[in-house]
Amino acid sequence: MTIQQLKYIVALDEERHFARAAEVCMVTQPGLTIQLKNLEEEIGIKIFDRNRVPLTPTVLGIEIINKAKKILREVDEIRDFVINEKNLLEGELKLGIISTLSPYLIPLFIQAMKEAAPKVHFIIKEGYTGHLMKDLETGAIDVAIMATPTGNPNLIEHVVFKEPFVAYLNQTHPMANEEFYEMQPGDKTELLLLHHEYCYNAQLLDICGLKTSDKIKEQFTYDINSIETLKNLVRAHLGFAIIPKLSTLNETGALFKPFKEPVPVREISLVVSDSFSKKLLLEKMNEAIWNCLPESLKKDFSYRKIRWNDSPYFIKEVSKYR
Repeated sequence: MTIQQLKYIVALDEERHFARAAEVCMVTQPGLTIQLKNLEEEIGIKIFDRNRVPLTPTVLGIEIINKAKKILREVDEIRDFVINEKNLLEGELKLGIISTLSPYLIPLFIQAMKEAAPKVHFIIKEGYTGHLMKDLETGAIDVAIMATPTGNPNLIEHVVFKEPFVAYLNQTHPMANEEFYEMQPGDKTELLLLHHEYCYNAQLLDICGLKTSDKIKEQFTYDINSIETLKNLVRAHLGFAIIPKLSTLNETGALFKPFKEPVPVREISLVVSDSFSKKLLLEKMNEAIWNCLPESLKKDFSYRKIRWNDSPYFIKEVSKYR
């Protein structure tokens, strides 16, 4: 028994004629006849007396048709409920965001979402990529703003923008006075990484053409998690960093240098589980993020997307904690 078959018997009851009912249901008359026959054979009851003109329901058929009408009303109510839920711009939403993006995007995003969805209460949580992906699958958070693609078939990714990487240099670096940054022979051992940010580090190693961080900074190991700390280490002449462009928005001076095109970028997306239903809210969030970005990130430019989930470094580091 299907919803479509119930629609057919209700249409037959209203039209009392196979051809007219088939037209109302936008199906061929033989197709409608076959579906009625299949339904009657399944339940073992004749719903219509075909020997009478006009077509007339049997006694039991009348009861079945009445129940079918009730079921179809409830189906419509479910559909209306789902549509309303998808378009609801109120309630609570748990939002996760990677820590290399949060300090720079969230202040802009909050202001934009206050206007776009004033009745939504956002609970914002910073986290590492692996943690956010797990939280999405378990329902601990509803949406994550993170670098993609994740490679996770249980998650749905809605790309918002491409964020370029830039080189962050001290004033004595050989490229400090150049317009664009190009990798220097001594730079590979000077690259500063973030502790536990395996997806982020994997992207940096990809940009530098490295497979592992084992030979980076042999004398010191920096257990840090902040891009701002990386910047301070660079200013102290303790290495150089490759950082996301948004982290340089309030910078003055010439400490950061863009790459030549194709510019290395990370893809930033809104990521949800495959059961997430608040589609309108997701659209509002996408629009709010895009609108609050600086114009330089909205322009077209030649780029190469840096992946992280298939990096040998990422796979090696994550396997330590499984």
